[in-house]
Formats: sequence, C-alpha cells, structure tokens
Amino acid sequence: MMRMNNGHLSRPIAQMEHSRPERHMSSTIPTYDLYGENQADRPDFWIHCETIEARSRTHRWEIGLHRHESFQQFLYIRQGAGDAVFATGNIPLSPPCIVSIPPGFSHGFRFSRDIDGLVVTLLAKRLSLSARNAPRGRESWLSSLYVTALSPGPDAQYLEETLLRLYQEFCLRRSDSNELMEAHLRSVILMLGRQIGADSDPILGDTKRARLEVLIDLIGQHFRQQLSAKAYAAILGLSPTHLNRIVRETAGVTVHELIMNRVLEEARRALVFSSASIQSIAEQIGFSDANYFARCFRKRTGRTPKRYRQEERQRLRDV
Repeated sequence: MMRMNNGHLSRPIAQMEHSRPERHMSSTIPTYDLYGENQADRPDFWIHCETIEARSRTHRWEIGLHRHESFQQFLYIRQGAGDAVFATGNIPLSPPCIVSIPPGFSHGFRFSRDIDGLVVTLLAKRLSLSARNAPRGRESWLSSLYVTALSPGPDAQYLEETLLRLYQEFCLRRSDSNELMEAHLRSVILMLGRQIGADSDPILGDTKRARLEVLIDLIGQHFRQQLSAKAYAAILGLSPTHLNRIVRETAGVTVHELIMNRVLEEARRALVFSSASIQSIAEQIGFSDANYFARCFRKRTGRTPKRYRQEERQRLRDV
C-alpha cells in the first residue's frame, strides 16, 4: 500500500515545455474508450482504477499519444519519474503530483521503470454528477489540463489516502462500493478544486480552446508547407468538419482562414523587415507562383505586396 508523509497541495505546475511534434504526430491520433478497451458498453461501468505500473509495464513504460472522448483521467504519481506527452510538447512529472486530463485532450506518457502511482479513469457524465454540488465555479477546472505538484501538509496526505480508498473500493467491489467510490471521488474533486481555484492557471484551458491552441502551434510550425485543413485535422485525430466547428466556435473563423492568417502574417513581416524579393517571399511561405501569391495577398489586405511594402515602410519612417 502506498504511504506518504503529511502533506498539503502546492501550486500546480503551469509551465509547458514546447518541443517539435513526435513522429507519431504525422498519423491520426487514436481515440480509445479506455486504453483500447470497450468497457463503457457495460451498464455498471463508470470508473476504472489501477496502478500506473500495471498498465505502463505492458506498454514498455510508454503510452502513445491518444485521446478519450468520454472519459476524465486523474493520475497520481507517488514515486519514479516521467513525462506527460501532449501535441505541443512534454511536461516533466516530478513526484508527488497529480495530473488531471479532461475528455478529448490528446495525451500520452513516458514513465521510468520504478513508477509508483494510480490512474483513475471515469465517465465524464458521472463526474459532472459528482461535481454538481461543488461550490459555484469550483468545478470548472475539470475542463482544463492541470499538473499539480504536492508538498508536505495535511491536505496532500488526505488526498493520497482518499485516492487509495477509492482504489481499494474499486478492487473489492462490495455491495456499497459505488456509493463510497463516488463519495471519495467527490472529496478528491473538492480538494483539488480548492487549490486550483485559489491561485492557479491551467496549462491549457477547456478542451476546445486547448485544441485551438494546439492547432495554432502546429500551423506555426508547418504553414510554410501549405498543409491543408484536412491534413491538420488528421494530425489532431479529428474529422475536418469537427475541427472546423471547434475553430469557428472558439476563433470565429474557418481552419483555412486561420492558416491563411498565419501565412499572411509572415508575408507582411517579410515584406516590411526583409529585403527579399516578392518572388522569394512567396516561395518561403509555400507559394510556387508569385502572381497567385500577389492575388491572395491583395484579396485579404486590399493592397498588392509591392504597395504594402512601400506604404508600411514609409509609415515606419514617419513614426
């Protein structure tokens, strides 16, 4: 049984370490019910608990990028080390800490062989019921990604003991286990929400906003390759229609417009601050035909690239 010295919650880790996309980003991110298992079809299934070591050992300590559309996950890391892997980069996991992952968020993990902790996966609909009576606004953090470090204090000890009781009830499956598991889960939510709501910002916001941020990051890396909206949707593991809907709801534009905005942002910067020819700038941002680039640029800015360069440089001189 896992034990820990008296502890309390510290400020969540709010620093994302950006890195280049992993090789698996070039293919569609799989969507799993629960690591590929279809237990959600069972009427009595709403929560699954197991040790991180038990699951990661079967995957050689590395769980590839994937997502769960209907599940929320909490990982408690007691000992060992690892990285949480996201589409935009990795976050080192230093024990003790808790990772909260909302539904639909692409994620993966790399663990050391001495990893010790728990993973709790549950239906998001059931989670909403558990959080319904939380203080107003306190449950909103559940739709955001948090990595919360734990440091000595009574809150952290209570949180660990509650997670362990939740795990034990799941393993024992006695007649009143569902009621007790829901009570333990509510305690975990309230304890985490107290700290997160008090002084913390999410690493990324709600799922739709998080996906938009990931898309913007990907466009920033690949816009010179003139990838299509369909290609970005495939990288994110979404249908083009679904991705377009998310972008419209969160940014008010289509995916294609988001791509073109980034392309033209780079074109405007190069026209004003570099001496490169218009043909060269067009090639640098993925246009093989300078005339087509000029037409696209004029359609969206109302000026030709040449006129834009002249007028903007003059404006800067006047300033």
